[in-house]
Amino acid sequence: MRKGAIALITVGIITAMLCSCGKTESEKETMKETDKIEVTGNAADADKDTAGDITGIDKDAFASGIKKEESNTTDNTTDNTTDNSSDDATIIPTASPTPTPVEVTTPTPIIINGEIEEKCPASVTETRKDVKYGAFTHGTYYSETCGMERGYCILLPADYSAEKKYPVLYLLHGIFGNEYSFSQDASNKIKEIAGNMAADGYIEETIIVCPDMYAKTDIAQKPGFDAESCLPYDNFINDLVNDLMPYIEKEYSVLTGRENTYLAGFSMGGRETLFITLKKPELFGYVCAISAAPGIVATTDRFMSHPGQMEESEVKFAEDAVEPEVFILCCGSKDSVVGKYPKSYHEILETNGTDHIWYEIPGADHDNNAIKSGLYNLFKQIAYKKQ
Repeated sequence: MRKGAIALITVGIITAMLCSCGKTESEKETMKETDKIEVTGNAADADKDTAGDITGIDKDAFASGIKKEESNTTDNTTDNTTDNSSDDATIIPTASPTPTPVEVTTPTPIIINGEIEEKCPASVTETRKDVKYGAFTHGTYYSETCGMERGYCILLPADYSAEKKYPVLYLLHGIFGNEYSFSQDASNKIKEIAGNMAADGYIEETIIVCPDMYAKTDIAQKPGFDAESCLPYDNFINDLVNDLMPYIEKEYSVLTGRENTYLAGFSMGGRETLFITLKKPELFGYVCAISAAPGIVATTDRFMSHPGQMEESEVKFAEDAVEPEVFILCCGSKDSVVGKYPKSYHEILETNGTDHIWYEIPGADHDNNAIKSGLYNLFKQIAYKKQ
């Protein structure tokens, strides 16, 4: 009897060992799913042991913001799930989904003043029947900086004419993005914000250029969460100033001069917007850095260690610099990706005596509500300064 019990126990132990070693592939995948990182909390305060691991994170959220709509918005948008991040694939531009136009007889008036409106009014992002909107097209230029042909998407006003000249906004995407990140993401309402504000006479019709900000010199290099992989973003200042801007000014009917040249960016694009503005303030009259990523100064966040582009004491304009007319920094109050880094830039600029506008978008994450707010307030400030 005793020998039988011992035999049963032995068989049970062997069976348990075999089961633990022989999990099915589906069970293994289930285990992997539970190990995926969820991007929550402030990036600056996150566990550094997870640096570089982006398993389960939507890269598009880094590039052009998390798609999220306000509850009072009636816009009909469709998520774009096309992955255009691969340099090995042939990328064919597709039209952004077109929301159902809204019949607007009397647009809600915007009060043009020097004050910031934290949230972009829903009336500014509506697709209206009485407004004609431009369409994004794709082009290429040769970059001496990178030693290769590079792409850009451009939004021309609906009635674009070579007989008229237009101000230009260079709009920079976030990490893992490319020139298609904004042009194929209708949720950011870029066409609507620019088109509606121009149609209502607040701003001039404006050309918007969305470049590929990853200014690599090695065709095989890819974006990633490490210092070397991020170097092409820092190199974009050279590509922008020496190659892209001269090309755009030659090929399109563009008003030149800093008062007609605007710069804005989101996330990594926000970081580079800050860097470019501090280094080349004479080129841009109106600037907005939205949800700027860490890396201007040395730090370690949840994704990687940043060596820093400059020392804290250098985060300011040179003494003899011609400063921008408008220099905005903004971020969602609940940003789960860059956390408090944008506010830290504001504090450094403030300590260094650099004039700028800082505000937070209540309830916004690393999302399109932050982007819409930043673009709206940039155009509103342009209207106020130029009126």
